Amino acid sequence: MKIFSCIKPVPAKEARLVLRDDKQWIKEEDLSFDISECDLYGLEEALRVKEKLGGEVVVVSAGGDPANKALKTGLAMGAERAIQLQDAAFAGSDPYAVAKILARAIGKDGPGDLVFCGVQSDDVGASQTGVILAELLNVSHATVVVGLDLDPAARRARVRRELEGGQLEVVEMPLPAVLTIQYGINQPRYASLKGIMAAKKKELKVWGAADLGLSPSEVGAAGSKTETLQVYFPEQKSKVEIITGSPEEAAVKLLEKLRKEAKVL
Repeated sequence: MKIFSCIKPVPAKEARLVLRDDKQWIKEEDLSFDISECDLYGLEEALRVKEKLGGEVVVVSAGGDPANKALKTGLAMGAERAIQLQDAAFAGSDPYAVAKILARAIGKDGPGDLVFCGVQSDDVGASQTGVILAELLNVSHATVVVGLDLDPAARRARVRRELEGGQLEVVEMPLPAVLTIQYGINQPRYASLKGIMAAKKKELKVWGAADLGLSPSEVGAAGSKTETLQVYFPEQKSKVEIITGSPEEAAVKLLEKLRKEAKVL
């Protein structure tokens, strides 16, 4: 089987975030990046399918140095090949534009059996890219996947989806398909030293907009369906106060605050 695993580099969880002057996004120059957690689960699931049924895993990511690092991690974990989608024209792409870039890359590399994406990214959390990608590729899809069984001979997939309230839904669909993977479907592996050394000899292609047959008007902010007006940190509008003293004293203080400050009495 040929499986594409789409991975996105996101700021590390311990990173200190600072807004850009234009309030359109954060400053990324001095940040460290990790693979978005759901994408990491998707990559692990792709590797497990390959190990069970054979074939190859191709990791795909858009961006500059952080994407390059993420792809090398994917190769070290066990993917056979990597595709980096890098072009200044891609900057500012929303989920629709990103899905268009991924769809062109997958089409250029050749047809696959499965495409794995994370159910959402750790930074934006839009949960749209994988679904739009399936539509652009004109293939079946399932979201919030927590279990997968494949029948390669019948070209069918049976997936378990997580619904609200802990309920599960079982869906059958034909291959090829796009699946967005939920947290906790598996336990992602660490890259071994042997894997890291082997990754240096594996193929890593770099494609820009021209390589994908895309014009600048089709990607980036120009090719996006949404517009970011402003990014900001939430304002603190409430506080917690601990009332000290004996129970009788605390009760009197609380009553006064409810009357004069909260004005609910």
